[in-house]
Amino acid sequence: MTDESGFDIVPPEAIREGRATDAYFDRTVETLEHADRNPRVVAEVTADQFPTGEWELLAGVTDAARLLEGRAVDVDAMREGRLFDGGPVMRIEGPYLEFCRLETALLGFLSHATGVATAALEARRAAPDSTVLSFGSRHVHPSIGAMVERSALIGGLDGISNVAAGEVVGREAGGTMPHALVICFGRGQQEAAWRAFDEAVGEDVPRIALTDTYSDEVDESLRAAEAVDALDSVRIDTTASRRGDFEHIVREVRWTLDAEGFDDVGIFVSGGLGPTELRDLREYVEGFGVGGHVSNADPVDFALDIVEVDGELAAKRGKLTGKKAVYRTDDGGHHVALADREGPEGGERLLQPLIRDGERVRDFDLDAAVDRAAEDADAVGFEAPVGDSED
Repeated sequence: MTDESGFDIVPPEAIREGRATDAYFDRTVETLEHADRNPRVVAEVTADQFPTGEWELLAGVTDAARLLEGRAVDVDAMREGRLFDGGPVMRIEGPYLEFCRLETALLGFLSHATGVATAALEARRAAPDSTVLSFGSRHVHPSIGAMVERSALIGGLDGISNVAAGEVVGREAGGTMPHALVICFGRGQQEAAWRAFDEAVGEDVPRIALTDTYSDEVDESLRAAEAVDALDSVRIDTTASRRGDFEHIVREVRWTLDAEGFDDVGIFVSGGLGPTELRDLREYVEGFGVGGHVSNADPVDFALDIVEVDGELAAKRGKLTGKKAVYRTDDGGHHVALADREGPEGGERLLQPLIRDGERVRDFDLDAAVDRAAEDADAVGFEAPVGDSED
């Protein structure tokens, strides 16, 4: 029966217990237990077997570790915030029945977070000197808001908007005003809305006025600058159907504010933005709110494959057999090799111990992951694909 008292959310205890699984894993457990068979296996989580030139930013390792700890397994994984291009990002060794039912949730944790983090890094690299905030949690199921915001931060975004997610990840959410606030004061009363906001909110909240609710963006931006002392910025969030040449609108707002003596008032832009728009507009604005490009990112198509069984090489057709190592070289190269063979000269092994005998052996530091992603992006020359945008 459906639980009518709650939301359509799989509870954390069901995930930890392996009940958030595909049914055929239940059948697998039944069969292996019936046959009294539980081989020791090496399994690897991989998106692409070989490097393809398309880099992705690993995230979701924190949740994956919480899922696997307490099981009789050893796990090696890349650190969150590392870029990868082919080869495994995680390796699990142990009796197969220890983690058989966990595969579905494990891949979900890694696949979705990695897709979001990669999209966030694309936005970050498209406007490296601008403030870029995550505005996309309204586009996804609220139960995964914290995953979206944490992954966005790993990708280098400067802030988040989801209050509850901020409590989970230890970052304070930020934001100013929606159109609804301006509308509540009525048509023609935009100044009253902007002044009320200025008087009501704490001193630490930026004074950013939304200036496209009823009138022309240039008109409302100038009126806001005149109405609010020490206005930090105006925000333009014009509906796509009314934008026309959006770059020209933004440039006109900037020109008019400067001409009228408000050159200290910045411009913040949001709504339907991806890397292309950020590149086009970054010359004229101080900040962006990026939504669906990040939160709606396609999950990375990870798979988990057994590559050794009881010490013998094993893999299905189309997969590379044997335990592997992954290396980063000083020139930014990404190399995949058999783990028992010598790697490239000077190569750094990217798969590092995460769990030993069921105990997690390394800590997670969000700030360190953010720094690692930025450094790795520089090292490998990561850039967002040209022409990629939310729309």
